[in-house]
Amino acid sequence: MNSDTNHAKGLLITTLGVLILTPDTLLIRLVDIDQWSMIVWRGVLMALGLLVVVVVVERGNTIAAFRRTGRSGLGVALCFAVSSITFVFAVQHTSVANTLIIVATSPMFAAVLAWKILGEKTPRRTIAAIAATTCGILVVFSDGSGHGGWAGDLSAMVTALAMAGVFVLTRKRRDINMVPAAAAGAGLAALLVIASGLSAPFAVTTDQVPWLLIMGLFVLPVSFGLITVGPRYIPAPEVGLLLLLETVLGPIWVWLATGEGASQAALVGGAIVVVTLSIHAILGLRQQTAKIDL
Repeated sequence: MNSDTNHAKGLLITTLGVLILTPDTLLIRLVDIDQWSMIVWRGVLMALGLLVVVVVVERGNTIAAFRRTGRSGLGVALCFAVSSITFVFAVQHTSVANTLIIVATSPMFAAVLAWKILGEKTPRRTIAAIAATTCGILVVFSDGSGHGGWAGDLSAMVTALAMAGVFVLTRKRRDINMVPAAAAGAGLAALLVIASGLSAPFAVTTDQVPWLLIMGLFVLPVSFGLITVGPRYIPAPEVGLLLLLETVLGPIWVWLATGEGASQAALVGGAIVVVTLSIHAILGLRQQTAKIDL
């Protein structure tokens, strides 16, 4: 299979994964249960969905697949568990637009962590992008002080940091399939909340169950499974550019279904973040293309 075919395959897989993920925040709104029970259901169902994927792909070597992830897999699982908890908390305590805008900065945090942990040099364009996205986040945060959304905005920031940890640890061990670690992280998030005694997962109504099943058994495992496979075929900057689809489309689905819009501060800050990340991704792609041509 030639490089052009691989690239087209990577684009298709990643784009499909991101598109499937975009209604995730809408489904959280539609289910409308307490945040802790939501985390439990998302964690349990996503873990089951990803486990099925691992069993099918590994063909009887499921336990070995989990063991192969090693210490990096443990780190991925922990980061994924944190992000699973804080993402739901953020959506419940601030607007969807604020949440997705802040979470979209995770590639910038990943660049810093890669420099500190992996020793990867941070390009000047990335440093400039970090400065610009920080300004965008500050604009978004300025809106939180007016309607009590600080807790949700801060939780979204933790989600971005945790996802950056997932990206860096996955990059560190690109030779290993980290889908088992993601499954373990989803299950860990559910177990932590169940152990805390804060949730009431069996209080859901029959009207809420279909949305939970769609979210937990289809949207989350399928989207994250595809997004994990995509980077094997296309460069990281291109993956980052495609992930912006969720930042743009996620709030639109919520607005169309529930009427929840974005504030002026979120629109301004979001524009800064999306434009900055787009320019950063395009410059990265040009740089990689130039290296290939040489």
